[in-house]
Amino acid sequence: MGALRAVSWWVKASVGVLLVAALLVVGTQLRALPGLGGLFGEETRDRSGPAVLESVQDMSRYQAATGNFQVVVDLEKDTRYLPDAVHGTRVLYVGAGTVDAYVDMGALGERDVTVDEQRTAATIRLPHAVLGRPALDPDRSYAVSKQRGLLDRLADLLSDNPNSEQAVQQLAVRHIATAAKESRLTAQAERNTTRMLEGLLRSLGFSKVTVVYGD
Repeated sequence: MGALRAVSWWVKASVGVLLVAALLVVGTQLRALPGLGGLFGEETRDRSGPAVLESVQDMSRYQAATGNFQVVVDLEKDTRYLPDAVHGTRVLYVGAGTVDAYVDMGALGERDVTVDEQRTAATIRLPHAVLGRPALDPDRSYAVSKQRGLLDRLADLLSDNPNSEQAVQQLAVRHIATAAKESRLTAQAERNTTRMLEGLLRSLGFSKVTVVYGD
């Protein structure tokens, strides 16, 4: 009999926890319904302090091209032996961002620029264009859908950072970086840099301008 009472107590306790979690989830969903949010008296205030300039860095690179990318991230996390309705998440996220391609001119020395005696022809040697870090655009990135199990919803209610999209954002950045590497963005950056230098030097009287890329 004692064992039966213990099992019965654990069953009742488990049901009670699930009921509390369900009520919390339902209450959260009701607040999201149109026209009901005002009943809870919610108000948003921006109490952020002013932005502070921490440092200034001189730039010695020519930003020659920018690529715009978009990726759809479908991230699913399952838990073994538990159904998705209880514990599991799936997020469908559209990530949009940009990647810059630039040519570093900071290490340009005297031997990298050759001018003939008549000052009509010039040869410039530059390093190959490289890609900058992807920058995710928050105004063009958004979650299409979110599916979370009951335990995940409860964890969101108790978390300091509910519904965090950090994982899908990081995954979107990695996909965008891969797409940028597979694109012709650096080649376009070198063509744009060549055209810029040709226009600049020809305005100074040079009739022949040669730009060479490489180490």
